[in-house]
Amino acid sequence: MLMRTDPFRELDRMAQQFFGQNGTWSRPSAMPMDAWRDGDQYVVAFDVPGVAADAIDIDVERNMLTVRAERRPVAVGEGVQVELSERPLGVFSRQIQLADVLDAEGIVADYDAGVLTLRIPIAERAKPRKITVGQADDRKQIRS
Repeated sequence: MLMRTDPFRELDRMAQQFFGQNGTWSRPSAMPMDAWRDGDQYVVAFDVPGVAADAIDIDVERNMLTVRAERRPVAVGEGVQVELSERPLGVFSRQIQLADVLDAEGIVADYDAGVLTLRIPIAERAKPRKITVGQADDRKQIRS
C-alpha cells in the first residue's frame, strides 16, 4: 500500500553522517520511518526526536504524502563552550506515495516522545463487502 520513492535515501543518510552535512529545505536529510497495517488503517511512524511540534509540516498533494521537520539548534547562553555536538540539525523529510485505496482526507497525526505517528484509514470503496445476488423472477418483462 505504501511505496518508497527514493531507493538511494539510505546511502544519502550515511554520506551526510560521514561528511557532517545538515539538511536544508532544498536538500533535506533522510527521516527514518516504520509502517504497518492495523485493522482498517495504515500506521506510519517517523522518528523526529528533538523537533518541536510546530516545526513539523505534513502535506498531501494527490497521492503524495510529504513530511518535513526541522531540528533547530538549542539556544545556549553566553560564555558556554560546546564540547561535543553529534545530534544532526537541519531539515528532515520523507515522501510516501499513498495507494488509491487509502483515504488521504482522513489522516490523523499525533506527536509524542519524538515520534510522529500518522494513521491513514483505508477508503470505504477498498474494504471488502458482500454483494447480494438477485433472483431471476425479480426481473420484469416489458411487453408491447
